[in-house]
Amino acid sequence: MSSIVAIIGRPNVGKSSLFNRMLKKEKERGPVAITEETPGVTRDRNYGFAEWEGRSFTVIDTGGFYPEGLPHEAKEIAGQVREQALFAIEEADLIIHLLDGKEGLIPSDREMADMLRASGKKVFWVVNKIDVPAREINVIDFYSIGAENIYPVSAVSGLGYEEFMDVMVSELPPSDDSASSSYQDLPKVAVIGKPNVGKSTLINALLGKNRLIVSPVPGTTRDSIDSVCSYYGERFLFIDTAGIRKKTREYSVEGMSVMKTMRSMEKADVVIIVIDASQGIGEQEQKIAGMAEELGKGVLLFFNKWDLIADAETEYKKLGAEIKRKLWFMEYVPWLTASGIKKTRITNIFPVIDEIIAERRKKIKTHELNNLLIKTLERKPFPLYKGKELKFYYMAQTGIEPPTFRIFVNFPAGVKPQHVSYIEKALRACYSFKGTPIRIFVKGRRDMLK
Repeated sequence: MSSIVAIIGRPNVGKSSLFNRMLKKEKERGPVAITEETPGVTRDRNYGFAEWEGRSFTVIDTGGFYPEGLPHEAKEIAGQVREQALFAIEEADLIIHLLDGKEGLIPSDREMADMLRASGKKVFWVVNKIDVPAREINVIDFYSIGAENIYPVSAVSGLGYEEFMDVMVSELPPSDDSASSSYQDLPKVAVIGKPNVGKSTLINALLGKNRLIVSPVPGTTRDSIDSVCSYYGERFLFIDTAGIRKKTREYSVEGMSVMKTMRSMEKADVVIIVIDASQGIGEQEQKIAGMAEELGKGVLLFFNKWDLIADAETEYKKLGAEIKRKLWFMEYVPWLTASGIKKTRITNIFPVIDEIIAERRKKIKTHELNNLLIKTLERKPFPLYKGKELKFYYMAQTGIEPPTFRIFVNFPAGVKPQHVSYIEKALRACYSFKGTPIRIFVKGRRDMLK
């Protein structure tokens, strides 16, 4: 599993801006975290997966620690935000204490620094909003906080960012990729979903015993539990997780559950998203699916409680349309309908899991890929880039789990996201890659020599 980096600080110091820069999402899909001038916009923790110089890690963007003396009606929210940040500190391997270089050092910054030191975690003191070199003189005052090193950055412009990131990733602990040494080679399946959709019931049905607590009360499972299941001589490691729910007043419990769910998903090969068939795909299922896609995991949709559906044929058609509409970013996903409590059709998941894993490990020969690329471009040539023709040199597969490809072209900037999507559709039409995301990177001529 990857290391965890938590960004901590008082409101409006630029935590979400730094979070967005670390995830490199501003230009691709728009900001992941909402950034506004109003203090306290980020109330919950946002999670994302970042990479720097070959090191992958999870980033947590927390809500700001509010100052004392708030109005009575704001105290409850402030307490919940503080609690969320405390849990982020507890889960983190490394902490970034973000400070405001424009406003300067204030007493609450010192208070927070003392608290972070007491946590025993590795802390980086980073002064944000140093947008021009001339403002670096403002950093001097922050040394009185008791830090040996202060890192001036601008989360907006990127000034000082690369230098800080180089130092930070060098301090990350080694990734722990071992789920359990004895189970390392087993297919790992994370069972994810909202509370009370039947995750534990499904696993108990597959195991044939009550390995997990099953209760009609949402949120019974609060930790991730691993269970080995055998099916016709083949063994699978199932990971039952706490349910991800919308914001509730149980911040302490739910905050920890989301983090554990993410870590379970990270170590899985395939993610089964369990959905209550009577409720269909909601916002939480979309978020879980997006998280799995971003992590490059195989995905299977499992519509549970099918025994409660009156008109199965009509509902099946509706679900198909709903998947296309709400999960448009993963048209490749397979789906099943079953009943965990009635134990009907539940074993159908095993052949699909095997199929998804095989698709994730599939390797395509370079000459086949190039033939496909030529035919694809002949059907629909791409437009000129600044008046010049795009020349595609070749395409090659460079990785598996998920399948990863590189396309080499004279002008990479001329290949737009819609062009990459067009090539991906051609790949899937020819080679399927059922149930797994694929990665396609467009590189320039110079990269051909690397």
